Amino acid sequence: MSRARASAWAAATRRQQARRRLLSAVIGLALCGMAGEAACASAVAAVDASAPAADALDASFDRTMLSGAGQNTTDLSRFERGDFVPSGTYSVDIYLNERPVGRSEVRFAAPSQDASATPCVTGALLDTLGLHPSNLSAQASAQLSDAAACVGIEQLIPGASMAFDMPDLRLDTSVPQAFLGQMARGYVDPKYWDSGVTAGLLNYNFNAYRTTSQGLAQTSAYLGLNAGLNLGRWHLRNDSSMTWQSAVGGTRANRHWQNVATYAQRDLPAIRAQLTLGDSWTSGEVFDSIGVRGIQLATDDRMLPQSLRGYAPTVRGVADSNAKVTVRQNGMVIYQTTVAPGPFVINDLYATGYGGDLEVSVSEANGRVHTFAVPYASVPQLLRAGATRFSVAAGQLRDLSIEHEPALLQATVQHGFNNLLTGYAGVAGSQGYATALLGSALNTRYGAFAMDVSTARTRIPGVDNLSGQSVRLSYSKMLAQTGTSLTVAAYRYSTSGYLALDDAARARDYARRGLPVFAADPVLPQTINGVPVSELLTPGQLAALNGNAGFEALLQVGAGIDRQRNNFSITLNQQLGSRGGSFYVNGSARDYWNRPGTDTQFQLGYNNSLGRMTYNLSASRERDLFGRSENRYMASLTIPLGDSAHAPVFTGALTRDSNGGMQEQATVNGTAGVDDRFSYGATAAHDNSGVSGSTGSLTGGYRGTHVQLNASVGAGSGYSQSALNVAGGIVAHPGGIIFGQSLGDTVAIVRAPDAAGARIGNAAGVRVGNDGYALIPYLTPYVLNTVTIDPTGLSLDVQLDNTSAQVAPRAGAVVMVNFKSESGRFMLIQTHLDDGSTLPFGAEVMNEQGRVIGVVGQAGRIMVRVARDAGRISVQWQDNDATRTCSLPYKLSPAGKDRHGIEQIEATCRQPDSVAVVGRSGT
Repeated sequence: MSRARASAWAAATRRQQARRRLLSAVIGLALCGMAGEAACASAVAAVDASAPAADALDASFDRTMLSGAGQNTTDLSRFERGDFVPSGTYSVDIYLNERPVGRSEVRFAAPSQDASATPCVTGALLDTLGLHPSNLSAQASAQLSDAAACVGIEQLIPGASMAFDMPDLRLDTSVPQAFLGQMARGYVDPKYWDSGVTAGLLNYNFNAYRTTSQGLAQTSAYLGLNAGLNLGRWHLRNDSSMTWQSAVGGTRANRHWQNVATYAQRDLPAIRAQLTLGDSWTSGEVFDSIGVRGIQLATDDRMLPQSLRGYAPTVRGVADSNAKVTVRQNGMVIYQTTVAPGPFVINDLYATGYGGDLEVSVSEANGRVHTFAVPYASVPQLLRAGATRFSVAAGQLRDLSIEHEPALLQATVQHGFNNLLTGYAGVAGSQGYATALLGSALNTRYGAFAMDVSTARTRIPGVDNLSGQSVRLSYSKMLAQTGTSLTVAAYRYSTSGYLALDDAARARDYARRGLPVFAADPVLPQTINGVPVSELLTPGQLAALNGNAGFEALLQVGAGIDRQRNNFSITLNQQLGSRGGSFYVNGSARDYWNRPGTDTQFQLGYNNSLGRMTYNLSASRERDLFGRSENRYMASLTIPLGDSAHAPVFTGALTRDSNGGMQEQATVNGTAGVDDRFSYGATAAHDNSGVSGSTGSLTGGYRGTHVQLNASVGAGSGYSQSALNVAGGIVAHPGGIIFGQSLGDTVAIVRAPDAAGARIGNAAGVRVGNDGYALIPYLTPYVLNTVTIDPTGLSLDVQLDNTSAQVAPRAGAVVMVNFKSESGRFMLIQTHLDDGSTLPFGAEVMNEQGRVIGVVGQAGRIMVRVARDAGRISVQWQDNDATRTCSLPYKLSPAGKDRHGIEQIEATCRQPDSVAVVGRSGT
């Protein structure tokens, strides 16, 4: 077969397949009982959304395939196009160049009754898209202001187009890059940020633990509460906790309530910052994080588009023609776009961890490709070019170990000057203390470096005045060629007179209270025959001694402030080929001016898989300030016990320490139920050291729509234990009170009337309750979150107008996401006209408000959903040059709890005496 004949045969085949699909759509349309013409048209459009437009336009119906050789059919031409959209207003998800930008009501209008409707562009829609066309004609500007006019996007922006996906209610807009503003990917205009509704919030976490050993039983419990109240853009929060311990061994029960923090917060989008009044913590990006009671104003990077968060270099280049630019990192494509001739800038690359150099290729229109590399390595101090962070905190230091909490003031600033250099600085002051810091971070082809120097002066009452400096170095590099990732290597050296702000405040407080200011040599715990006293006492004896100052002094390892000298940490990961697994090293070491010895922790390991089994080998070493050291060696493997989604997983581990002790442990755990709402596990272990002996435990959990439960029981040599954990959240909102899973910072309430039981796609285990509400426990603030609802399993009497919605909440907000629904009764009507003839196939069926709710199927059958148990519907069709109508009454039997099917009735559709004559086009 020649290439031309093959191409013609393929085109003919595609057209034939399109006709068949469209014919099936209309037949199904007549029988599906859709609740509106828009939904009916969506069924047609959904038949083959990927079919070329030309195929859909060429399709036509062979009516001889219908009942009665297609003699009794009305005008079906409007359904002979797969992309037919009825006129009307639709709530659609709006995309610009494949990027979601929001959700809005968009009007669609058609030039004639049988033509497919197209979207009408308005000023509000242009604002949503972030498009501001220049040099608009007076006529175009007037049409944008005319509510009756329908302006196409191509009339405003050359080369732009819009495509509507009816089944998904998605409107895609394509605009050449030359007409786009400098808008980063993921950008959402602050005017679309949702402040949410007035609401009260409560997060709770209750944990109870009971243990029995040598005839003594003790129960302890913990309750953590996070309460809040949202009033507009102000969010009030309180964190508190209560601990309780039962009486044992002659001691009384004790209970302790603690208020952890109380604060009010609101965002300030104009300066991309959060204002906090009350208790808060500094970010720790320049100085160490500290607790502050007072006022804090700090940059919030969450207000940036996700493509501008974290560090990524700016890519600059020049294109000779309309070119395709592709950016690769470690062999993977992370960005691609088309640029116009001339210089181009890409400054919205997503941050990718700690880097890997970028390879940029520019493919010109004539096929020529030129490439260049951009260094990319990162440390936490690096910022994008032009980015700035700042923070100001003033108030009182919050530290539970200090009785006299001093006033303080702290300010920091960071700025990215270009791809190479980021500078940062900070000052802090308190009573008797002052410090300043200056530093810079560099991104080079040899890796990312950061270095800062800080100086501090401390006045300690009755002791001395101290001054000193601290130098901090950081390095990070990823070598794609060798698979080496040196995530962060950091070293810090401090002179003997340097103190950080919190250490200085404690030193001054200890001096005022007459306590030792600086820690001396560590005091070893008292031992008997080399065994610590704490290990020789029973739980009851330990409880009896609890609170005894002498006993606490016996067990403590020293008092006072540690003056750190050296601190080093490293994290290294090495890939060993595609099948060789990976090798990792983690380690840290620190020593002090006022203590002998070095505190060291070091771990190395190897991970790999063999078939479905994964395994890990590791070794660790710990050495404390007492000079005591311990080595541990561990081997573990994990094997799934089956192929199903809920197959349990077996994990075995073997651990040996430097004292000759060995422990074997085997665990089986898994999940069950819809949405993995149930979890379970069983563990058996043996310790040959004689301390624990053989032990076993069982765990079980339930993650439901309204609560999360976890429980465990265990037993070993001479002891047994049991535990219960209950966690969840409660939100009081304008529609009532709703219970849910543990809440995050930002939450949403879904309102879907009559959709009880529908599953929420954004949160595992969450379903719409009988009251029509569901609580989504976490959303990402300041970005578009897509909330989906799955109507599978809903009654036929309920229809959702849409199954997805988008919202961009402010941080801490409780946003309301409404899903419109229609509730009614399905009925199948067998009908005919007064003279006994059958209604035309494809005729439109309308309710009493004149809205299309379905079409007539073959043999005069009508399937529709109606809102009332009794009423009247009408049918309209085209008969040559006239529009004919008829109407019929209906009355359904009373609805009952056990009536969820489709009721069948017979009725005569009666025509009025008058007939409206419609002139032909052009007459």
